[in-house]
Amino acid sequence: MTTYRMQTRLTDVIAPAFYGVHRDIAAGRHTYYDLYGGRGSGKSTFAASEIVLGMMKDPAANAVVFRKYAVTLRDSVFEQIQWAISALGADSLWTCSVSPMQCVYHGRPDAPQKIIFRGLDKAKKTKSIKANRGYYKFLWFEELDEFAGPEELRTVQQSVLRGGETFVVFKTFNPPISRNNWANEYVTEPRPDSLRHRSDYRAVPEKWLGAQFLADAERLRQANEQAYRHEYLGEPVGLGTNVFTFLELRDITDEEIRGMDRIYQGLDWGFYPDPLAFVRLYYDSRQEKIYLLDELYVNRWSNRRAGDWLLERGYGDYEITCDGAEPKSVNDLRDMGLPARRAVKGPGSVEYGFKFLQVRTIVIDRRRTPNAYREALEYEFDRDAKGNLISAYPDHDNHTLDAMRYALERVSGRRGNHA
Repeated sequence: MTTYRMQTRLTDVIAPAFYGVHRDIAAGRHTYYDLYGGRGSGKSTFAASEIVLGMMKDPAANAVVFRKYAVTLRDSVFEQIQWAISALGADSLWTCSVSPMQCVYHGRPDAPQKIIFRGLDKAKKTKSIKANRGYYKFLWFEELDEFAGPEELRTVQQSVLRGGETFVVFKTFNPPISRNNWANEYVTEPRPDSLRHRSDYRAVPEKWLGAQFLADAERLRQANEQAYRHEYLGEPVGLGTNVFTFLELRDITDEEIRGMDRIYQGLDWGFYPDPLAFVRLYYDSRQEKIYLLDELYVNRWSNRRAGDWLLERGYGDYEITCDGAEPKSVNDLRDMGLPARRAVKGPGSVEYGFKFLQVRTIVIDRRRTPNAYREALEYEFDRDAKGNLISAYPDHDNHTLDAMRYALERVSGRRGNHA
């Protein structure tokens, strides 16, 4: 049997804010560890490190790591676990593969232990998860607010938490902007078996974050303190059911527009009763502001007529990112000489796009974009039959908002997920 010896100090791997949580886990004081906070707070790094280290110490332990959507696993939690293995100096004792997506610990060759990764598109999938040896001691739900709610989590836990005496379940997330979101309410409910821990980047060594991260945080703090408090400090600053709370409703002058150097354009297909919606906007990354400059919001227009309108307005000057559900319609615009492209849609794309919009100031001139003005002000989270807020973004009365998501797809996609 290979004996693992720490190649690095644990304090070089986990942030100071989590030392107490580490000691709590080592003492077995709680089962559930709900870790929430802003970008760069180290919570996901901590969960990954605890799972890897805990498995190397306990020969019966295995782990399951969940994201809501399977397509998001590879570039988030799978990569995070691999980082933790390397940071702990244990590369020679582990092998990781993508198909199947798993990391196997070979420190005990006669009894290998596994970390497996699963998308929870359907909670029933967990019924087939069983450990060949030992049991699943560690569970990790990353981006908790993406899941449907506590009932979905209970279904998973009831299926997986079997065959052992002690379990460690991590739930990590950046708090949604609305205080009434189920995940924000979940971590305020008192539970003796749970430790709730909030953190932010200020407790993480600066060299871990880098100068650019700190500069971005400071720039947002100066430009929009509320957005900074939400994105970097992890505070749910929204007061109610409105999705968008950072709205600047005012005239946008022609002089302002003349100084805008990079324009983004998005188009959401429709005919009747849903409209075709086009939005032209400017994104000021330094001020974290989105300026809505023009829109098209029409029923019963053919693709040819919409393309003519765009050409007449001179809007073939910048790329137009269109809803990818209608590739033929995108080709129609391209045949007219317009720089149209399909949006990259997939599981989680709606959530990521709206989260990006939510934490930025949106400047709206009612004269220029009356329909975007109306949709942004009236767009609210739905409620269920019991009056509880539904965390999913509503799929109605959001045509210009979808066009905005498409327009900024390349920008929001580059941001990635920061834990």
